[in-house]
Amino acid sequence: MATTTKKTAVANVLPDDIFAVDVKNHELLKLAYDSYLANSRQASATTLQRGEVSGGGKKPWKQKGTGRARFGSSRNPIWRGGGVVFGPRGNENYTKTITTTSKRVALRQALSLANKADKIVVLEFKPTGKTADTAKFLVDNKLERRILMVVDEKTPELLRSTNNLQNVLLVRANYLSVYHILNADKIVLSKAAVDVITKWLTKEEK
Repeated sequence: MATTTKKTAVANVLPDDIFAVDVKNHELLKLAYDSYLANSRQASATTLQRGEVSGGGKKPWKQKGTGRARFGSSRNPIWRGGGVVFGPRGNENYTKTITTTSKRVALRQALSLANKADKIVVLEFKPTGKTADTAKFLVDNKLERRILMVVDEKTPELLRSTNNLQNVLLVRANYLSVYHILNADKIVLSKAAVDVITKWLTKEEK
């Protein structure tokens, strides 16, 4: 009976047009998920081209008379230790963009799926700045594994309380993403965060 009351209380707080929409397919969710990963990717891989590899100033052997193929430099790309042809240069652009409207629809779908799977709980947490108090709060509410805590503002007390908990990710409501929602086992929302999400996702496009 207590469980039913808790679910009813959560349902009364969460508006249906955001947390109970009909998800007919997952194409938009995948697009938003891939977009988040692509935009987080850094072009850190770089390779050296033929002219950038050290050495190779001397001709390996004379042009004629050896019976071997002609080579002018040991830095030739087909030689071991030579330059790399068409390799990454560190200036690649991996970003993927989706429209604001599509992003909001995807967020509604992700939140609806999470709510349908009973992953969302609305709880008020008053941080003391101590990690032990936050850990006790999670244990008392049976929150385990990967936990996404969504708040309206990140206060210094909240940051100190959660920074050392490896299974807790603290996110501001207006920075919520499909990636965060789909990867969480439990999503803890404050009432203020629900208000921010509702205002954000029901905002009309100009």
